[in-house]
Order: sequence, then structure tokens, then C-alpha cells
Amino acid sequence: MPEFKLPDVGEGLTEAEVVTWRVAVGDTVKVNDVLVDIETAKSIVELPSPFAGEVSALLVDEGQTVPVGTPIVRIGADVPVEAPVEEKAPERQAMLVGYGPRTDTPTRRRRPAPDRVASVDTEKVTQRSVPQVATPAAPTRPFARPPVRLLAKTLGIDLAAVPSEGPIVTRAEVEAFAKRPVETPAASGDTRVPIKGVRKMTAQAMVASAFTAPHVTEWVTVDVTRTMELVERLRADRRFADVKISPTVIVAKAICLAMRRTPELNSSWDEAAQEIVLKSSVTLGVAAATDRGLVVPNIPGADRMSLVDLARALGELTTTAREGRTQPAQMTGGSFTLTNVGVFGVDGGTPILNPGEAGILAVGQIARRPWVADDDTIVPRWVTTLALSFDHRLVDGEQGSHFLADVAAILHDPATALTF
Repeated sequence: MPEFKLPDVGEGLTEAEVVTWRVAVGDTVKVNDVLVDIETAKSIVELPSPFAGEVSALLVDEGQTVPVGTPIVRIGADVPVEAPVEEKAPERQAMLVGYGPRTDTPTRRRRPAPDRVASVDTEKVTQRSVPQVATPAAPTRPFARPPVRLLAKTLGIDLAAVPSEGPIVTRAEVEAFAKRPVETPAASGDTRVPIKGVRKMTAQAMVASAFTAPHVTEWVTVDVTRTMELVERLRADRRFADVKISPTVIVAKAICLAMRRTPELNSSWDEAAQEIVLKSSVTLGVAAATDRGLVVPNIPGADRMSLVDLARALGELTTTAREGRTQPAQMTGGSFTLTNVGVFGVDGGTPILNPGEAGILAVGQIARRPWVADDDTIVPRWVTTLALSFDHRLVDGEQGSHFLADVAAILHDPATALTF
């Protein structure tokens, strides 16, 4: 009976956690039907079946982390009886892209001897004569999307205990259940959260980045009132009716434009070759906070996109990340990252570089503040703080300062973009 082993899904995977089984014992599956959601060090990935047949055993429980190569499910495939021909070409094996062919060599089954056939038939007759005892059905597992299951696990909530109005437990229902009044125990201990998956990878990457790339961080506070006015006009523009327009979209565009004059911010460090690699196009990463931790999916070719296309790409990227569907390939090859800490009511910070990238820009909250105008009067304006961290091996202080000043100038007056 074929066993499906946990594959390396193409990112140097060494282990993964089984998040949600999409099948149960007794289900019949076809080749490429989704069997399970696994959480790797970067994202949640759907694993399709390389076999067709009935699921006979789930070999790994939900929430269990296992190494690559571990059998996770057994599927009973129908094996055709071979004709009594000595030379027979091996059957073509079903193979999934990225998994590679099976390493075990197919062997030809021997034709059973006459006495062996008789004994097998006798056994079958005996088995048919024995009354079958019905086994009790396994308890029904509550249905929920993978991000909701992860949220429940993080909060220590059993999904079976969450009241649900429908067949699928929702995020809102889990959050409401978590906020219910509970009796505080007389004595409580510390809660330990295993470091694994995305959070483990993030921790390793940030430590490696902080102690490998020499960071420099610069700040600038800027009046972005005209950017906020532009955002309001674009929201009323029918060309942007099907996309979400926010200040983040304008910041992303400003980054791409500023890189035209300071291409050093769109580069990477090749330690092996001892070379600086100036990228031909901007692969812009956007940091997204999810239930599983911080992920940074990328927008390839962001500098070649129109504003409406960039807005659409940002919206799709954010939705995919929050639903836990970002794929590993979408988080590699970045050159620069944008992170918005202002959504948390924070004015600024010192962002740490995404490993291998030249820079990262943190945007603080955009708030109404008193501002000294050109005529020395104090007026209320929309103000924010930009914080740029860059790799000093790639970017000199002068280059980093010019880049930050250019981004600030565009946000202060978007019409300045016409001069880039």
C-alpha cells in the first residue's frame, strides 16, 4: 500500500508541521487532490496526492512536526494484475512537480504457485464467513480554515469547544470564545509557546541579519498632507474603484521612483563572489503581520507597475499573507522591504533588514500634528516619520540620505514624482 512521505516543497525544507488534514480514513482521492496543509518555515503549503485510491491511514497527527521523508499518509491504490509476460515495461509513475520521482525501484510481482492460489482463496472464503463487527465512527473533527486552526492553537483553544453557527468555525467565533469570562486559577504557571514554523525562521533570520549586515538607521519627519489629499482623490477615481488605495501604495511607488536616482538601495551582497549585485528591477517586499508571525512576500517588477497595478498587487499580497496562503517562492529574491508600523499606532522604530536585502523603510503612524508653515504660522497637518535602515556594506551614508530625502520629498508633494 503506497505511503506518501513528507516532501521538500522546493525551499530546502528539513521539517514541517501538519496543520490540517483535508481527508479522513475511508475517503477516496484522485491524483493531485489536496491531502493536507503543512506549515513550513515560511508559509502554509497544500500538499496534493501523488496516488489515487482510498485513504487507509493518517500517520501523523495535526500539530505534529516531522522531518522531510517521514510517511504521513497511507493510500490504498488499486494495483492491476500483471499479465504472465516475462518482459514488461514498467508502468509510468504519477509524479508531482517539485517532488521528484520515487527513489525505490519498481519490482515485478511473482506469479503465485497453484497451491499458493488455493490457500489464498480458502482464506478469502473463511474471511467472508466471519460476521463483520462494525467499528465505532471516529469523532467528527470541527472544520476551520488553516489560519483559524493556527489561531486557536496559539490561544490554547480546542476548536471542538467553540460554539459555531455554521459548519465552519470562523476567526470571529474563535476570538469571541477566547474573550469569554473564565475563572482564574488560584495558582498559574508560565505559558510556553514552541518556537517553530514561520516564527522560528523569522527569529533565525533576524539574528543572522543583525549580526551579519552592518545596520545604519536614519529618520525624517515629513508633512504628508498632500499625499493624504491625493489618496482621497484616487479613492473617488473610477479607475481605482476595484482596488484599495492607502498611503502605503503611495509610499511603495515613492520607493520605486527614488531607486532610479539611488540604485544602490536595490542591490544585494554576494559574499562568495565578493561582489555587489545591482538588481535590474525592483522586487519590493512588504512586511505583513499574521497569526503565524511576520512574513515578507514580494512584488516582482514593482518599479514597472502603474499605480493601479501596484495597488492591486499590494491588496492581493496582503490578503494572501493574512490567510496563510503565501507560497515560499513569493518570499525569495527581494531587494528592499516596506513595513508599516503606523497601523499599530507607533511613530517609528529601527527596522532590521530582511536577510540579503539592501534596505528597509518603516512608516510610522500618520497623525494630525501642529506644524510650522512657511510663513511661520502653526497649522494642523498630516505628519509621519520615516525610518530607513540600510546595509552599510552596500550603501554609503550619503546614498542612504539622498534616497530617504527623495522618498520624503515625493510624500510631501506627490507632484515631485514627475521630476524622477
